Amino acid sequence: MLWTLISLALAAGPLYATQASDISEPEPLVTRFVSTNNPGVSLRFVSDSGVCETTPGVHQLSGYIDVGTNMSMWFWFFESRNSPETAPFALWLNGGPGCSSMIGLFQENGPCLVNPDGATTTINPYSWNNISNMIYIDQPIGTGFSFGNDTVNNTQSAAPFVWQAFQILFESGQFAKFRRREFIFATESYGGHYGPAFVTYFNQQNALIARGLIRGVKVVVSALMINNGWYDPLIQNEAYVHFATNAPGYGRLQSDEVLHQMNASFFGPGGCREQEEACYAAGTGPESNQICRDADDFCIDNVFSPAVGDRDANDLRQSGNSTTPFPPNFYLNFLNLNSTRQKIGAEVARFRACANAPFNLFVRTGDDARTLLPQLAALANSGMKILIWAGDADINCNWLGGHASVLAMDWYGKKRLARTPFHNMTINGAPVAATQNVDNFSFARVYQAGHEVPAFQPQASFEIFKQVINMEQLHSVNVGPSANGSIRVTRHTAKNEEWRQHLEHTVSYKAQRNMEDRLADAGQRNKALVIKE
Repeated sequence: MLWTLISLALAAGPLYATQASDISEPEPLVTRFVSTNNPGVSLRFVSDSGVCETTPGVHQLSGYIDVGTNMSMWFWFFESRNSPETAPFALWLNGGPGCSSMIGLFQENGPCLVNPDGATTTINPYSWNNISNMIYIDQPIGTGFSFGNDTVNNTQSAAPFVWQAFQILFESGQFAKFRRREFIFATESYGGHYGPAFVTYFNQQNALIARGLIRGVKVVVSALMINNGWYDPLIQNEAYVHFATNAPGYGRLQSDEVLHQMNASFFGPGGCREQEEACYAAGTGPESNQICRDADDFCIDNVFSPAVGDRDANDLRQSGNSTTPFPPNFYLNFLNLNSTRQKIGAEVARFRACANAPFNLFVRTGDDARTLLPQLAALANSGMKILIWAGDADINCNWLGGHASVLAMDWYGKKRLARTPFHNMTINGAPVAATQNVDNFSFARVYQAGHEVPAFQPQASFEIFKQVINMEQLHSVNVGPSANGSIRVTRHTAKNEEWRQHLEHTVSYKAQRNMEDRLADAGQRNKALVIKE
């Protein structure tokens, strides 16, 4: 869902003025690399700033990928704390559109958490860079610390710039070693659009490279993770009605009167369902923009907003008017300190969690009202490792809507997923999630977690991330007292080479699995959770 809805507390956080005690730092040494393959594309960064990641011997880079004329895309890279020479390579993108991936870095799965003073940090023991090399990117241009000409106005047009970013990253001496590593694409929220679209575009470009039609470096994604994603607005807008009626584990969220109004607004003549169907039927041409924008506006005002009421859209357990929201916004002050920005090489005078400019461009094309389910289904049909997961206290991109979306998805495992019961995933015997697994596809409802799952359930999220890296189905584990004590990561480079070879056989793989699915369909049919139509 659009960031004005999913990030009310985040986006509305104050823009802190520089503190009087904030002392300017000496200008850091900036390393520059100019692409020989893509004229006009360059990389410039600061090495080992000492900000956030303070683990001895763990390297970091932060700076800009100049993906075009006056188009500077911010990135922050952290080496893995363990075996960086063999650990996988993971990308994290926040959603919005227009919301910074610094949200994920500082509130969710990055190396540090900002203290209440807004000026110092504490090591995050459940940082995902315990077991993976991690890169966080602010996109599209105008998001977070990125700046310049913003021409991106929909999900599809954003993909080539992220592809371009990885072209120069993997060309450079600093990142070339990651080309053949396992590549994990992790994202959330509007990432339900970004993930399927971007990975699809990467695969298309890889195919052109293989055929010799373009020059470039293949970017082979081995696993896609999307938490609390926005995949299919028609399905997920209906889910607001069901979730407000009975949020599993939390009960009814709204009164009879509000629920009656929501039902009428969704199912009634000229309602949200009809308008979303009109958007889908309109296609993707310019004439569809107003139709889809109108549908989105109507559904937000008459279905989503009543479902939320006075609660926090990202966590139904919190008030929407809370002055102390969780996760806290301490990082906003930290990133607006002159000393922080200078050390990391950021060139934007004021950091905002979510930016208006890119958001407004997406609004004009009605991008939020469009479905990315066909692209996600195609990736599932390829056999790619995919995890769709969600915190169960999130209203905004709630797990009922996410689950209904994957149940509707047209892929070879559709029937098997529908009859697969949920199983508890436990950590040391304590339930943390309800999971379903079908081959390389997994769905998880994470208990007692809001929109930003790793912020609410850091250990569970870390263990889930680890299992995705290991190309495992989700399962229960017993772990020691610390994240580092439970690390078991294998099959990195070899596994990605297997995946590269497998991509050449996806058609036969899909046919084989369809045949197996038809055979299995004649057998036992134990039903999973059914979303009421």
